[in-house]
Amino acid sequence: MTGPDLSEIEAWFDGVLTGRISRDAADRWAMRWLSDDFEGRADLGADQLWALDLPGGIDLTHGPGAGYLHSEEQIRRWRDEVRARRPG
Repeated sequence: MTGPDLSEIEAWFDGVLTGRISRDAADRWAMRWLSDDFEGRADLGADQLWALDLPGGIDLTHGPGAGYLHSEEQIRRWRDEVRARRPG
């Protein structure tokens, strides 16, 4: 398999929720895998593509000095959806 598995993607959400990982870092990490420049992108599975798309934009705000577009509750729901799709 190319790219991160669902467990690794889930761990990035956990990192954001606990403050160990910045939203900006999570966005950059996810977008690296989704970039057209990533040679292995075509080898990513449907669940990987879906899950990596979620943190893409996780750092967006409502505007300068405003709060984040996606709440911590939304991030928890995304993490839980990824967890539910993990095999095994």
